[in-house]
Amino acid sequence: MALRYPIPSADHRLENSIKRSRFIVSAAHAPDAETAKAFINDIRAEFSDATHNCWAFAAGPPGDTRVVGMSDDGEPHGTAGRPMLHALLHSGVGEVAVVVTRYYGGIKLGTGGLTRAYSGMVTMIIEDMPLTEKVETVRLRAEFDYQAVTQAKRLLPDYEATVLSEDYGERVAYILELPEEHAAALTEALVELTDGKAVITPVS
Repeated sequence: MALRYPIPSADHRLENSIKRSRFIVSAAHAPDAETAKAFINDIRAEFSDATHNCWAFAAGPPGDTRVVGMSDDGEPHGTAGRPMLHALLHSGVGEVAVVVTRYYGGIKLGTGGLTRAYSGMVTMIIEDMPLTEKVETVRLRAEFDYQAVTQAKRLLPDYEATVLSEDYGERVAYILELPEEHAAALTEALVELTDGKAVITPVS
């Protein structure tokens, strides 16, 4: 699983006209299925007079299919939701929901034209929307002797670790938060620094 990846940083919307049909694509951050469905329902209510409100979401890391959904919303089967989801899963962006609203303009697009239109709208908004980076983090409890404090603190920035709390008893105990991808390396570095005396345990 990806430990850091781009996600939407804000809701976004674009519009396009294809053979006189008006297409509006709306996208938002969707960290879970409930958030995605709430966003979809909001858009459907906003454009309740539209011919179709087709949607797709992938509420996980890029390419992850464990929490996904899609709907053709009355378009011919497989011409909207599936190509939209396919575009999402291959976009390199995680935790995203999209709704493509269509106001029919009187010219039929055909199944191939519909597939290209719906997937193209998703690709267009993914390329244009503001993104931020999500970093999967973990928390560790690091316990070591006082003489290691200065050197241990110098190590932390190299592993993007921050100290959440400090406890000074018989030994020093820090609660650290850091990217999951660095946890094993920091653990190894602290154990090596203290000649095996550091005790590192995960915090749930």
